[in-house]
Amino acid sequence: MSEKEGDKDMQGLAQLTAPFRTVAGGLLPALHAVQDALGYLPEATTGVLAEQFNLSRAEVHGVMTFYHHFRRSPPGRHRVQLCRAESCQAVGGRALEAHAKRVLDIDYHQTTADGAVSLEPVYCLGNCACSPSVRVGDEVYGMMNVARLDALLAELRGGAEAVP
Repeated sequence: MSEKEGDKDMQGLAQLTAPFRTVAGGLLPALHAVQDALGYLPEATTGVLAEQFNLSRAEVHGVMTFYHHFRRSPPGRHRVQLCRAESCQAVGGRALEAHAKRVLDIDYHQTTADGAVSLEPVYCLGNCACSPSVRVGDEVYGMMNVARLDALLAELRGGAEAVP
């Protein structure tokens, strides 16, 4: 990226986060605004927010890395969230989690090499009666098992349409 492109990116981030400068505790909403707009927090985010909120880069970095919700790299085309709540764990959620990680060859908060799938934990999808559950975008899939998960992942990796 050229210096000019970098300046443009930083200006865009500054404009995006400026409304939160005067809000008490505005750093978190600013981080959410960036991630909502871009899908992740680019490296320039740290410096821009440190300057805007009169914080050190270390303080901003600490907040960005404390919360698992924030991504430091672009997400995959599809976000697959596996429920880790007690109900899902009680009926095979941990085995499903291990299988997903093995099949995708990634861990939580990572993206497959082909950029198709990002794997994320979630701590209750409110679908306990149909545990274990998985969410892709806004769609919740209950009574998930290895075979159904394999079919879902194959569909996601073969399709080009992104799931929000």
